[in-house]
Amino acid sequence: MTPFKSHRGILATLDRANVDTDQIIPKQFLKSIQRPGFGENLFFDWRTLPDGKSNPQFELNAPRFKGATILVTRSNFGSGSSREHAVWAIQQYGFKAVIAPSFADIFRNNSGKNGLLTVELKESEVEEIFLMVGRYSGLEATVNLDEQRVTLNLAEEISFHFEMDATVKEHLIHGLDAIGLTLKHAEVISAFEAKHDPQLSQ
Repeated sequence: MTPFKSHRGILATLDRANVDTDQIIPKQFLKSIQRPGFGENLFFDWRTLPDGKSNPQFELNAPRFKGATILVTRSNFGSGSSREHAVWAIQQYGFKAVIAPSFADIFRNNSGKNGLLTVELKESEVEEIFLMVGRYSGLEATVNLDEQRVTLNLAEEISFHFEMDATVKEHLIHGLDAIGLTLKHAEVISAFEAKHDPQLSQ
């Protein structure tokens, strides 16, 4: 897992609340047993018209959001089923962090385990970001996990502090997923295996 300490990128806004995982990555794309390949189908039902063409009315298809790496959205993002594919799709599309007033618990947990930073800000702060993005095309922000701060990179910077679970923060900063956490104890595991009598497991 790639460590996350600080990231600067273009902000993209998705002005929708209660976005569930089936909207993030529709169920018809869950047949693959491979982890790559989900990003191109992120928000497929919204991004694409019935004839397969790009939907010009969908926010993230706007040219001004091309190359955006920080997604800002509304409350209860990631509700619905527990599919990790939703997190993978967001990451593979290019987003490094998602900012919202609240997240569904399972989505937030899956994000932390896969290296996607979820930032919870007050509704009033998220609304201010929406206003600034609407006012300044190509607006960039810096998300600093170490300082737990989101900064809008304007002439007069605007910053917002966010809370973060200390354990999740440590895992993200050091790039530790479940395998990485296990490997931290490799010496202890090896010592146990060396002493373990294989007859006991039969």
